[in-house]
Amino acid sequence: MKIMIAEPLATEGVEALKEYATGAGLELVIDQVYGQKPGELLQNIVEYDALIVRSGTKVTAEVIEAGKELKVIGRAGTGVDNIDLEAATQHGVLVVNAPTANCRAAAEHAIALMFALARQVPRADASMRQGKWNRKQFIGVQIDGKVLGLVGLGRVGSEVTRRARGLGMTVLAYDPYLSAERARGLGVTLASLDQVLQQADFVSLHTPLTEGTRGLIGPHEFDQMKPSAYLINCARGPVIDETALLQALEEGKIAGAGLDVFAQEPPSNSALLNNEQVVLTPHLGASTEEAQVEVALEIARDVFDGLTAKPVRHAINAPMISAEVLEALVPFMDLSERLGNLAIQIAGQHIGRVHVVYGGRLAEHDLTPLKAAIIKGLLEPISEERVNQVNANLVAQRRGLVLVEEKRPHVGVEQFRNLITLRIGEGDNIREVSGTVRWGQPILVSINEYWINLELNGYMLICTNEDRPGMIGQVGTMLGRENVNVSFMQVGRDKPLGHAVMAIGLDQAPPEALLNDIGNVKDIHSVQLVKI
Repeated sequence: MKIMIAEPLATEGVEALKEYATGAGLELVIDQVYGQKPGELLQNIVEYDALIVRSGTKVTAEVIEAGKELKVIGRAGTGVDNIDLEAATQHGVLVVNAPTANCRAAAEHAIALMFALARQVPRADASMRQGKWNRKQFIGVQIDGKVLGLVGLGRVGSEVTRRARGLGMTVLAYDPYLSAERARGLGVTLASLDQVLQQADFVSLHTPLTEGTRGLIGPHEFDQMKPSAYLINCARGPVIDETALLQALEEGKIAGAGLDVFAQEPPSNSALLNNEQVVLTPHLGASTEEAQVEVALEIARDVFDGLTAKPVRHAINAPMISAEVLEALVPFMDLSERLGNLAIQIAGQHIGRVHVVYGGRLAEHDLTPLKAAIIKGLLEPISEERVNQVNANLVAQRRGLVLVEEKRPHVGVEQFRNLITLRIGEGDNIREVSGTVRWGQPILVSINEYWINLELNGYMLICTNEDRPGMIGQVGTMLGRENVNVSFMQVGRDKPLGHAVMAIGLDQAPPEALLNDIGNVKDIHSVQLVKI
């Protein structure tokens, strides 16, 4: 595996990647290639399995298209607006970020800007360095007792809330996606955007950059704010209309602004650089030693997990599942993929519709990851496209595959606490497989309603036949003559001397001629070799 790190990453993250690879017995090459121009990145990305960037590298659709081996893009930070998510999803490239590691650092920086504005720290410092002692000129305002208005109450906004309440502030928040219960737990009052702007003494922005938030704070919003209010932005520069901000400052509609991010970075030609009412910092929200290490470790873990097809914690373009639910689902993701793989092989036909039944405790969870795993198992053997958690639904849609899902909390079979069943085909051509997880291993428990019990792994010979004496011995003898070793064997039947299915595990694939000979044995109706 090869990983390109395109922007500086703390040494701890690089070392963590090496340790993960060593622990997994994998060979890993890590190239730290900084300062590439777009054309250079386009040329260099071809042979890499993963790319790690910060905010300065633009990962365009062209770059993703050129990365023929690219499986994971890691953003060492929160925002991913420098990555073409649509292109990544189309190509089955997982995008991950590190949204929690720098939350405390970003929150502290927002509070630092608030204090700098309230007490005019930068201007007072500059005055002192000029040999002046103008105490009256720099009378500030008190933080305690003031109203803080938050726009966005995600991870960083929540951290800001905790600190602001500790400073004696009242917190209002605008976040259309936040539940009232969560707001109450944080000690925050939810309000409309206009209400927040009208009542707040300090307004702090903590919303991601989307088409809906671009230019969110513009002329109308500045008209709503108090003339004594301050605006703080440690989120994304384009959330503010900078022309409107400059006009609001010049017209006295607000008292000042603290900016860590800008519409264009660096903001070399911005008039904001010359306005004394603005405190500016060069995108320092995550720039603490502790945050840099935590970000590096967080992104290293998810990038490596993504490369090794393990569930990741902070996927941007894959199903987001809580850590607790994910832990419960991981064994069933493997089972789901293997069942899908088996089902498509025994169906031996075009599949347009698949009926999936989730039984038992599984039915209590969000099973989106299992659906994606089933699609991968079904389509990977017959598709030239990469199929994974990222693009499974898109590939299914393109191939006309419809998955009908059903949840049954009460399985109906007492010995299985959880059961997944796949049905493919219509009428007399229905093929069905069911499986569960036992002792952490994926187990096949039925084929076409014949109950069996075997591990879903390796080569498997599946025969449908009449249940009569000597059938097992006859097939086993034929395999033995060709030095094909049997690893296990299970029989399921509808009744004694009725119809049966034999599932025989093999250590290697038998010759095609042997399969034909077995198929010609009297009372054997069908023979299929599958590989899981």
